[in-house]
Amino acid sequence: MLDSQNRTRLSGFADGGDAMTEHEDQTYDLIVAGTGVAAFAAALAAADAGLRVLMLESTDRWGGSSAMSGDGLWLPNNPLMQRAGAGDSREDALAYLEATVGDAGPATSHARKEAFVDNVAGFVALAERHGVTFVRAPDYPDYYPELPGGKIGRAIEVAPFDVHRIDGWWDTARGQDGVPAPVKTDDFWLLSRAWSTPGGLVRGAQVVGRTLGTLLRRRRSVGMGAAVTAALLDVALRLGVEVRLSSPVEDLLVADGRVTGVRTSQAGASVDVRATRGVVLAGGGFDHNAEWRERYQGVDGSDSSGSRGNLGTAIEVAMRIGAAVDLMDDAWWGGSIPPATKDGSAAFLVSERSMPYSIIVDAAGARFANESESYVDLGHHMREHAETVPGQSWMITDVRHARRYLRSYALDPRAVKAMTEAGIMVKEPTLPALASRIGVDAAGLQATVGRFNGFCRSGVDQDFGRGNSAYDRYYGDPLVRPNPNLGPIEKGPFTAVKIVPGDLGTKGGLLSDEHARVLREDGSVIEGLYTAGNNSASVMGRTYPGPGSTLGPAAVFGYLAGRHAAAG
Repeated sequence: MLDSQNRTRLSGFADGGDAMTEHEDQTYDLIVAGTGVAAFAAALAAADAGLRVLMLESTDRWGGSSAMSGDGLWLPNNPLMQRAGAGDSREDALAYLEATVGDAGPATSHARKEAFVDNVAGFVALAERHGVTFVRAPDYPDYYPELPGGKIGRAIEVAPFDVHRIDGWWDTARGQDGVPAPVKTDDFWLLSRAWSTPGGLVRGAQVVGRTLGTLLRRRRSVGMGAAVTAALLDVALRLGVEVRLSSPVEDLLVADGRVTGVRTSQAGASVDVRATRGVVLAGGGFDHNAEWRERYQGVDGSDSSGSRGNLGTAIEVAMRIGAAVDLMDDAWWGGSIPPATKDGSAAFLVSERSMPYSIIVDAAGARFANESESYVDLGHHMREHAETVPGQSWMITDVRHARRYLRSYALDPRAVKAMTEAGIMVKEPTLPALASRIGVDAAGLQATVGRFNGFCRSGVDQDFGRGNSAYDRYYGDPLVRPNPNLGPIEKGPFTAVKIVPGDLGTKGGLLSDEHARVLREDGSVIEGLYTAGNNSASVMGRTYPGPGSTLGPAAVFGYLAGRHAAAG
């Protein structure tokens, strides 16, 4: 491990201060733009091979969207599954990717799919060798588990992490925006029904016990996205990686067609930093670049849950030197509650829309999708539906939805007040009164609810198949029968919450090959330039095969980039 003196020396550059004074030698082996999972994976792979690595974060806080995420990494046929005898294989993983992702363009080539599957074990082994503790989510299904090669339990995550291990770095962690407790992604499917089912009650008690236990041991443990980024930062620091905050990449340095470094801003001045082995662009997507979002996707990005530092700068500097891009019109979409205030953030919905006693309707009061389907599918369906039926969508809930289930968007009374004042959340004793308040056709809503309630009694959603998939049922209520996702809308007061097609970040970006090398439009390689994470066009194409399909490929292709650069 690094001693305290070395950790203090490295953290001294956290504010983007005068690194020139301390580091007159502005040449490194590898430069990595970003501080999310993709960036850390690249830095770890390179530093483990003996390279001198510099990480540049554009904002004054490290971790990116990864630190705000649920921490899940979708890694098929991973070592934890193999140890548990969970029955996965390379063949099943590739069959499932072909069935779900298919051919969505060059980013989803078979070679890239194989590179992803074949290097899962390498990334996990590297992280574990340096002390990262992974745990499985054994009950979490793939999002299309009934398709060929589909499984349950492919997702892994980093166990709750004590941030005392990274000293003062936690003070600048974007992970502070997450859940301030040692909660895992694997907890939430049961915590959401903590006061309505025995399994939920037990898991709630376990989380409370885990939290109290860490406090008694004088630890400050965090979970989810904060845990994975803190654990990877811990390893990076121990391997001697230098991390600089407030140091955006302004341009790429190129000599004889090869990327040889970057121009970055430090303390208000531009500095050229050389890289003998290359540059990895892993600085996130263009979530909050309003001009790009409007140009490529027809939205302004205000409903994105991604890091506000994701402006697409790293993508832009590569495009200047001829890099190709793909999937720029797509994102990791999902039904979201829009911000209630100008400075607020959108609330991305996962479990709440899948629980019984809820439906999502359009302005005509009609359902238009399976509310329990994967968030990317729902987001795509919302965008497609809005092209033919304009107007606002709403999630309508029976009073039992509020009484029985944990609703992440309504935990803070201040948030509820803000949503109510902004007209985003509306409550009325009857459905006609609710329809009138939110501008939805009352007769249409009444007809939809009547038909839906019939499905609840029969247990079969004849319109959209809600509850047919194991993925749907994962976030259902097993005590609601005959279908755990279908509960009638019949007991008031009724609540309506405005739903928009938000996102976890953009999905399009730089086109790269199976080694994470950035490509030109003609398919040739830009030597010395790599990309991973949301800076790159996703190998997942236009879908989302399983929980953690953002972070899983980000980690693996970051690992591939660092390893390829180290091989020279």
